[in-house]
Amino acid sequence: METVNIHDAKTHFSKLIARVLAGETVIISKAGRPIAQLGPLLAPMKPRSPGQDRGRVEIHPDFEEPLSEFE
Repeated sequence: METVNIHDAKTHFSKLIARVLAGETVIISKAGRPIAQLGPLLAPMKPRSPGQDRGRVEIHPDFEEPLSEFE
């Protein structure tokens, strides 16, 4: 965990964000005193695997037919 002062954080914000996206946490300080923490918000997403809901969803043959209340 690296500590940077506010001026450096403003100057190199995009670089700090790139480091956060890589999983790092950065402490932002003012006059040598930590005041904020910049870190990832969510856990990394797992890659999607197709077919994981197979057998859970059933589409009836009349799916595209008009509903009776709209006839």
